[in-house]
Amino acid sequence: MQQALYHPEHGYYSSGRCAIGRRGDYFTNVSVGPVFGQLLAAQFAEIWEHLGKIDNFIIVEQGAHHGELARDLLEAARKSRPDFFAALRYQIIEPFPVLQDRQRQTLEGRALSRPGTTRRSSLQSFRDKIEWYESIDTLEPFTGVHFSNELLDAMPVHLIVSRETKTRSTNWLEKFVTLDGDEFAFLHQSIGNPKLRDHLQRLPVHPASYETEVNLTSLDWINNVSRKLARGYVIVVDYGYPRDEFYARHRSEGTLQVRAQHRLLASPFEQIGHADMSTHVEWTSIAERAEACGLQVKGFTDQHHFITGILSELGRGGSPEPPRGNWGQSPVPSPKTKRALQTLLHPEMLGRSFQVLAVAKDIDLAGPFAGFKFAREPRAALGLDRPNPC
Repeated sequence: MQQALYHPEHGYYSSGRCAIGRRGDYFTNVSVGPVFGQLLAAQFAEIWEHLGKIDNFIIVEQGAHHGELARDLLEAARKSRPDFFAALRYQIIEPFPVLQDRQRQTLEGRALSRPGTTRRSSLQSFRDKIEWYESIDTLEPFTGVHFSNELLDAMPVHLIVSRETKTRSTNWLEKFVTLDGDEFAFLHQSIGNPKLRDHLQRLPVHPASYETEVNLTSLDWINNVSRKLARGYVIVVDYGYPRDEFYARHRSEGTLQVRAQHRLLASPFEQIGHADMSTHVEWTSIAERAEACGLQVKGFTDQHHFITGILSELGRGGSPEPPRGNWGQSPVPSPKTKRALQTLLHPEMLGRSFQVLAVAKDIDLAGPFAGFKFAREPRAALGLDRPNPC
């Protein structure tokens, strides 16, 4: 998975072949238009206010693809909250030169904004607002928000499968990739990785042939982010389940999926380097690791409730319109904006498919920020107070 997605020359993402949207391989929140960026701009402005309207508010985005979300967010902030815009700095973590170049084109107004649209020649360059970094390790400690949209689902995972032993109990094996003649194939072997063995102690017992995934990379990631966050939030948008649901018995074939041109492929060995490969996020382990790193779980909900909270608290009377301050939109939302909001909110579209997790450092607020106004108590929703079923 690491090689298929991130090989410097042949990887699906690192080569620049990844295509998102109607003409690409899959949809994401940014595909529907600028509304998602406008909503986040309003939410981040509220966080900036809670942090005392500091002069150097940092937004770190990781997994920025071609830079559309950064552009939408910055443009909305500049038009509607110039005080917030003046205070913010935007930092993009991007290790791949081809993607850095496309992000620069987008943010300097040299790229087409979206398929079917014209070049935004009037867009002022955001060059003086943005810095690029190759990794989290190269960041300076910051106060503000680390944000990602569909980052964790594309991290390499360990594939595991349960096997019946001679004593009729079960244990876990790891699936490795090997060659069978000229073809790739899976090979089951004992687990030698001590971190993986330790993590498997938290998983429930399953019948033989049950297959699933473990994403240790995401746990290392939250370790690294927590070290760089001096004060503020880590906000993650992705699709997944709390641990109990992720490892439910009916999910016996795991969540690994391979997608090209909006079609699911039967095998990860099809169209290697030309197809997206992803797994769902197991949210509970990430929240546990965040707490172990000194972060506090501040919110967890689905995207429908997250956006509804923003609209309710920061919008116009709870109506499905862009947030207060106009945020770059006309007083009456256009049909295109309404359709975009419906796509983001509808339970059968993106509203329930995606979840939002927020963890924080050195934050002491009486209540949640707008996006979590309608959320359940996050620790209960994540199952953090329940014992691990073994």
